[in-house]
Amino acid sequence: MHVTRLELRHLRRFPELRLDPAPGLNLITGDNGAGKTTVLEALHLMAYGRSFRGRVRDGLIRAGDEALEVFVEWQENVARSGGETRTRKAGLRHSGQDWAGRLDGANVAQLGDLCAALAVVTFEPGSHALITGGGESRRRYLDWGLFHVEHDFLPVWRRYNRALKQRNALLKARARDAQLDAWDRELAEAGEPLSRYRERYLDLLQARFGLLLCELAPALGQSRLEYTPGWRRDDMSLADALLLSRERDLGAGYTSIGPHRADWRVAFENLPGREALSRGQSKLTALAALLAQAEHHDEIQGEWPVVALDDLASELDRHHQGRVLARLLASRAQVFITGTDLPPGLPPEFPVHRFHVEHGAVARL
Repeated sequence: MHVTRLELRHLRRFPELRLDPAPGLNLITGDNGAGKTTVLEALHLMAYGRSFRGRVRDGLIRAGDEALEVFVEWQENVARSGGETRTRKAGLRHSGQDWAGRLDGANVAQLGDLCAALAVVTFEPGSHALITGGGESRRRYLDWGLFHVEHDFLPVWRRYNRALKQRNALLKARARDAQLDAWDRELAEAGEPLSRYRERYLDLLQARFGLLLCELAPALGQSRLEYTPGWRRDDMSLADALLLSRERDLGAGYTSIGPHRADWRVAFENLPGREALSRGQSKLTALAALLAQAEHHDEIQGEWPVVALDDLASELDRHHQGRVLARLLASRAQVFITGTDLPPGLPPEFPVHRFHVEHGAVARL
């Protein structure tokens, strides 16, 4: 999978910008504040429906404009085609409140359908929150991966979230038991398979993640990914757990248990007692998780997702940059890196496609 055209309008400082990247390594340079990160942000926005630097309404739209627009064209393999590729196109217009999207010439009714089309893995200065932050980012990590490799997952995820919204509305209204019984049953029927999908996916990532982390941070020793489903599943079904929590949930006005409270963590052999990771160790652990996800995507889909690395030089030392780039170059993935110069560890003969951002425009060098 590789992007052939990226256009953005009214995003942060840019009235408009077009980038025509190449397969392989694309280096985007520029002074601090020139807008290098915004280019990667546009890619991330199309792939996730949100920026890695905040919500659309929190400063993404250029001052004075009503909405931002992003357009991406890319090449991807056709499943079981023996190397045949196809061109896909997607566009997103977002005002911070409302959005409109198109995919391959047709309107898109669900933002998830748009996001599931283009696979982008992003490593940026806030990525350590995947390990040290709250559970929402870790649930999003699992769900994003499943959107792309498990076709039956998205309907289950949507069914669960619809049921959760309905149950929460009834809880706030202090509805009668008969009304809640129906939505408890719906929530449980969607929540049990949702939890199984997530746990199985995490298990599939385990071996890759362990090898990558040993390579990037050998001092941490062996590691293990541990999933918690959001209720005491070993003791009872989700339906029983919802019934037992009903009085508490009525008092609180929301559903306190279930897959929307699920989480996962990394247990380390050399950090007994859940000793805190350093910031650098958290970054390397998050990077191992993201690369493991990309490798699994390649195994299932037959191609790597696009990889976006924001300000890699400030996030990793030269040694770790070299290791990461060597793995990515071997994968033949399309990679976007922002920085001030060529990253270390590149073979001298390896082609690098360079772009420079300045004064609200991008130029190919």
